[in-house]
Amino acid sequence: MSKKNQDENSEVIVDVQEVYSKTEHFIENNKKTLSMVVGGIVVVIGLYLAYTKMYIAPMEIEAQSSMFMAEKYFEKDSLDKAINGDGINDGFIDIIDTYGGTKTANLAHYYLGLSYLKTGQFQEAIDELENFSSNDIMISSIAMGAIGDAYMELGEIDNAIKYYEKAAANNENELTTPMYLFKAGIVYEEKGDYAKAFERYTTIKNDYIESSEGRTIEKYLARAEALK
Repeated sequence: MSKKNQDENSEVIVDVQEVYSKTEHFIENNKKTLSMVVGGIVVVIGLYLAYTKMYIAPMEIEAQSSMFMAEKYFEKDSLDKAINGDGINDGFIDIIDTYGGTKTANLAHYYLGLSYLKTGQFQEAIDELENFSSNDIMISSIAMGAIGDAYMELGEIDNAIKYYEKAAANNENELTTPMYLFKAGIVYEEKGDYAKAFERYTTIKNDYIESSEGRTIEKYLARAEALK
């Protein structure tokens, strides 16, 4: 080994030893502070686990039980009782107020948003659906599409298109993607933008021909093409 390489290796060893020595010195001088920091982290983790297991988990079970009747009323289109309760059983508003932070309360935002949409309370529907989040392919897409429906009812066409296209692009699948592409196409036609409507219909024809929208898309394609 050349003298130059020996010198370089020697310098590296010295640097490493120096860093190690400084680190050791820092730890020695800050034992109390470091112990407090580590102890604080342990306490925070412990409190979080305790909160999750001893508070949230039992509350989740209680919330699911409480929402059972509200879901039944929703299925039967008894929407006032689904929203506000029946005097004995909680409605979706009660579930959100009482069990905030649970998965059940999050789902209640979804049901409440759809209930408001069906009862003509469109801004309230938007507010509730925007407070809902889900990784479920279908439900997350339907929530976005429902926001589009609410904006459409409010006459906010650009926002309606925005959410229909978000819903179509969200976790692309054979059911919700062509459904919301079609809705976006219809709204583009209402705006007089037949070229964009034609593009959405073409995507349905090319990629989702087996969907219910795909089976009837030809007449919409022909109309948009003639007018674009």
